[in-house]
Amino acid sequence: MNKRAFSTYVSFVLKVVGAIVIVSSVIDYIILAVPFQPLNPDWQIAFTSQIVDRGIVPMVGIAFLISGYWLQEYRMGKTQRVSLEDLRLWMLIFSSVMGLIFFLLVPLHLSNLSLVRGREIAQIEERFDVEEQRIQTQADQFRQLIEEGERLSSPFWNGQASGSRLEQLKQIRKQLEQWIENPEIFEQQYNETMTQLGDRRQEAENQAKTNVLKSGFRIGANSLLLAIGYTIIGWTGLRGLTGGGSLPLSRQVRAR
Repeated sequence: MNKRAFSTYVSFVLKVVGAIVIVSSVIDYIILAVPFQPLNPDWQIAFTSQIVDRGIVPMVGIAFLISGYWLQEYRMGKTQRVSLEDLRLWMLIFSSVMGLIFFLLVPLHLSNLSLVRGREIAQIEERFDVEEQRIQTQADQFRQLIEEGERLSSPFWNGQASGSRLEQLKQIRKQLEQWIENPEIFEQQYNETMTQLGDRRQEAENQAKTNVLKSGFRIGANSLLLAIGYTIIGWTGLRGLTGGGSLPLSRQVRAR
C-alpha cells in the first residue's frame, strides 16, 4: 500500500471510528435518560453525574472525525467547500451545543445538590430526634424505678416471670440495683449516652455535607472543563470552516 492509499485508508478509518463513537455516545445518553423524569431532582443528579462521567467520549469521537477530514484535505491539497451535507459542520454544531449543555449543567447540579443536602439533613435530624426521645423515655422510666427501689422485690423481678425475656429482666434488675445504690452512676451513663448520640448526629450531618461538597466539586468542575473544551472545538472549528477565522490547518501546512 503506497502512501496515498494508506493516507486515504487512515482518513476513512478515523471518520468511521469517530462517527461510531459519537453515535454510540448519543445512544448511551438516551438509555441513561430512561425512565425520563426531568422534574425529579434525584433523577437530575444521577443523570447529570452519568453524562458528565461519559462526557469525554463524544469529544474523542469529534476529534477522530475532524482528524479524518483534516487528513483527507491535506492529502488532496485543497479545502472542500462547506455545505449542509458536510458532516464536519454538523459535528461542530453538535460540539457547540454540547458545550452549552455542560455549561448549564453546572448551576443545575449545584442547585439540586443544595436541595438534596437540605433534605438529608432534615432526615438525619428527624431520625436522631426519634432516637433521643426513645432514650429520654427509657431514662424517665428507669428514674422512676430507681426512686421506687422497693418494687424490685415483686415477683416480676424475682425470676417468677415467664417467657424469653426472663434473662433480660434479670440483667436489668441487676443494673437497677447498682443504680439504686448510686444514682449518680445512672446520670453519668445517661449523659454519656446523650453525648454520644449528639456526636453521631454531628458526624452524620458532616458526612452528608461532605458527600454533597465532593459531588458538587467533582461534577461541577468536570462539567465546566467539558463545556470549555466542546465550546472551543465547536466555535473555533466553525470559524475556520466558514472562513471567519484563520486558515484551516491543512491550508496552513500546504502554504509552508
